[in-house]
Amino acid sequence: MAHNGGMLRDPSLVPLSRQHQHALALCVRLDRALHGGEVDLAAWQTEIQQLFEQEIAIHFAAEEKVVFPAAERFPELRRLAKELASEHALLRDLCLRSAERSLNETDLRSLVETLSAHIRKEERQLFEGMQKRMTSDELATLGTALDHALADASQACILPTEATKLRPKP
Repeated sequence: MAHNGGMLRDPSLVPLSRQHQHALALCVRLDRALHGGEVDLAAWQTEIQQLFEQEIAIHFAAEEKVVFPAAERFPELRRLAKELASEHALLRDLCLRSAERSLNETDLRSLVETLSAHIRKEERQLFEGMQKRMTSDELATLGTALDHALADASQACILPTEATKLRPKP
C-alpha cells in the first residue's frame, strides 16, 4: 500500500484505502479524457453509475456509519468529519444524476475535482489523524465494524435503479 509520505495505513482502514485507489483511477482516466476533449458523456456516466452502485455507495455508507462517528469523538477531527460527510452528499448527488445521464462536461469535471480532493482529505487528514489518536485496540474494533458495514451493505444494497427494473411492468 502506498503511503504518500504519510504513515503506513492501519490494516483496519486498508479496505477503504483500496476502494479509494479504484475511485482515483477512474478520476485520472476521466480527467485525461476531459483534457483530451473527446468525451463520450453516456459511456462515462454509465461507468460512474456502475462504480457508484458496486462500491462507492457502500463505501460512503460504511464511512458514515463507522468512521465519521469514531472520528467525531476527537474534538480536533470533528469539523473535518462533518465536512467530509457534506462532500458525500454532493458526490452522491452527482453519482445519482449520472444514473439519469443528466451530467454534462462541467459536472464531470466537478466530480473529478471534488472526488479526488475528498479522497486525499480522507487519507491524509482523517485517516492519519485517527491513526495518531486511536489505540491499536480501538483501530481493531473499528476494522471489525467496517468489515461488517461493508459486507452488510454489499448484500443489502439494492439501489433505486435496480428496484425499478425489478418492479413488474403495469
